[in-house]
Amino acid sequence: MHSADYELRYLEAGIDVLEDYLFSSEIYWPVGVTAPSGATPYPQLTLGGLLLAMKRAQARVATPQEQARLARIGEQIDAVRTRWRSAWGKKSAREYGSRLNLWRDFMEEYRQRPQANSDRYAYEVRRRVQLQLLGSEADTIPQAQLSLKDGLDKLLRSVFIPGEFIWDNDLATSFPANPFWYLYGSLRE
Repeated sequence: MHSADYELRYLEAGIDVLEDYLFSSEIYWPVGVTAPSGATPYPQLTLGGLLLAMKRAQARVATPQEQARLARIGEQIDAVRTRWRSAWGKKSAREYGSRLNLWRDFMEEYRQRPQANSDRYAYEVRRRVQLQLLGSEADTIPQAQLSLKDGLDKLLRSVFIPGEFIWDNDLATSFPANPFWYLYGSLRE
């Protein structure tokens, strides 16, 4: 389980390069921060990763100092989003397509070999979460992509076993069952 500080450090590093990232042609961008010793290395910066880290941080902040850091980070992200709305929307749409393809690939691998892939679900489903988060940020999402996501959700529902929240319990408050139903259960083997 990661701490609030782990999430906040990633977010602060992301803010430092956010404008350069928005105007680049890249979907993945180095954040230039090293994870604390023994912790999972930080992923490269993406808007989906930034939005996911914000939601995780919202669930994990506890102290007044952490809450103040998160509030400052939120204000800075909102300022960049507002100032560069068009670039933000276009980058979100590009990442949406990329995440959708990765999610499709996992679901296809699962469909072909359920027993070999069902144990990867708790990790892979973060892509579905990022689709949820990016969907409201993107300027436009092509109908073909929306149809593909709906088809993948239909497949997911057909093999989904409802159950407990699958990530660290402290995150459940930031990821309620509606709309994040796919975080509350597992896949059939």
